[in-house]
Amino acid sequence: MKYLLLSYTPAAAWDAATAGTPSEEALAAFAAYQKFEQELIATGEFVSSEGLGHPVVSTTIRKTPDGVVATDGPFAELKEVLASFAVIDVAGRERAVEIVSRIVEVLGEPIEIRPIMGDDFAA
Repeated sequence: MKYLLLSYTPAAAWDAATAGTPSEEALAAFAAYQKFEQELIATGEFVSSEGLGHPVVSTTIRKTPDGVVATDGPFAELKEVLASFAVIDVAGRERAVEIVSRIVEVLGEPIEIRPIMGDDFAA
């Protein structure tokens, strides 16, 4: 079963002006995460992982009564923002929770686990 892991970070801690220059603390946490990622690659449970750009460079497309509209930048005061995602392919939810618990212990930020709707969800 594949799961999407959505990693959130406090919005106040992610300054757009310095988003491209990680702190020493962030670099240490990322190095620990990469070591753990190598374990998941070795077990065949890792699919992919990517960091996301700062919310100020995002674009949202919405359908409105006037048609489809693209809007740039952040849209609401947010306490947390989506910072990265990973995809794992594991035996089930229990294993996903075990993996994510280890990541959260290292990074200290919340991660949402969401099943990916694959063939198991097809009609």
